[in-house]
Amino acid sequence: MTNDIYGPFPGGGGFSAALTEGQRARYEQLGANLDVVERRIADACAAAGRPREEVTLIVVTKTYPAEDTALLAGLGVTDVAENRDQDAAPKAERCVELPLTWHFVGQLQTNKARSVARYSDVVHSVDRARLVDSLAAAVRAAERPPLGCLVQVALDKAVSIGGSAAGGEGGHRAGVAPAEVLALAEKIADTPGLRLDGVMTVAPLAGPLAGDPARAFARLAEIASDVRAAHPAATMVSAGMSGDLEQAIAAGATHVRVGTAVLGVRSPLG
Repeated sequence: MTNDIYGPFPGGGGFSAALTEGQRARYEQLGANLDVVERRIADACAAAGRPREEVTLIVVTKTYPAEDTALLAGLGVTDVAENRDQDAAPKAERCVELPLTWHFVGQLQTNKARSVARYSDVVHSVDRARLVDSLAAAVRAAERPPLGCLVQVALDKAVSIGGSAAGGEGGHRAGVAPAEVLALAEKIADTPGLRLDGVMTVAPLAGPLAGDPARAFARLAEIASDVRAAHPAATMVSAGMSGDLEQAIAAGATHVRVGTAVLGVRSPLG
């Protein structure tokens, strides 16, 4: 298998020989960071009494170049995530030959659905019915296999008497209120071209669960259980990032989204 970044891929002498000294240094840095994250995941799984195989590491490659994505694939990473289509689309095109599953984790405008559907395998940030319709239309236009979808849950939102979702004081995360999750999950499951895979959340910045990721992820686990009761195949629970992956795994996360702990702090793409 080859790609237009580093030539022969993955691994092997051809891949290694194609790296410059600087690229090899970055490769080794990423490998060392991955080792640390892998140990954290393994330790968290052991503490929770879960097999390591139950948790998938998704490396969030947002703001980092396609070259880093190729190096990660060379290190055995199988899942990567992006949060902005304008960065993700060209990066995915450059890495099209690499054995990667692409996740879209950012807020998604309906007018970007067609582009995202061209390269994403799973969209984690489905938060409204209109987006469901846009993604379904994009899948039909692309004539591609079904697109995996997660309902993004905003744990800082509550549904008011009038039916509108409201968060706590200050900024709140994107997503739907817990009480609205099942209805949106049902719509995804009933929409041709889409596949309901499960739920996603980010530890809330506001509300009663702010600053307490363990409780937040435990609440997500309850919601995920309700979704699985209605849709047994929707087993994916996407939660936990660099700072709180242990709490997410303890609560049953099946996928953790880690960026900084693997890639470090670097200047964003221009």
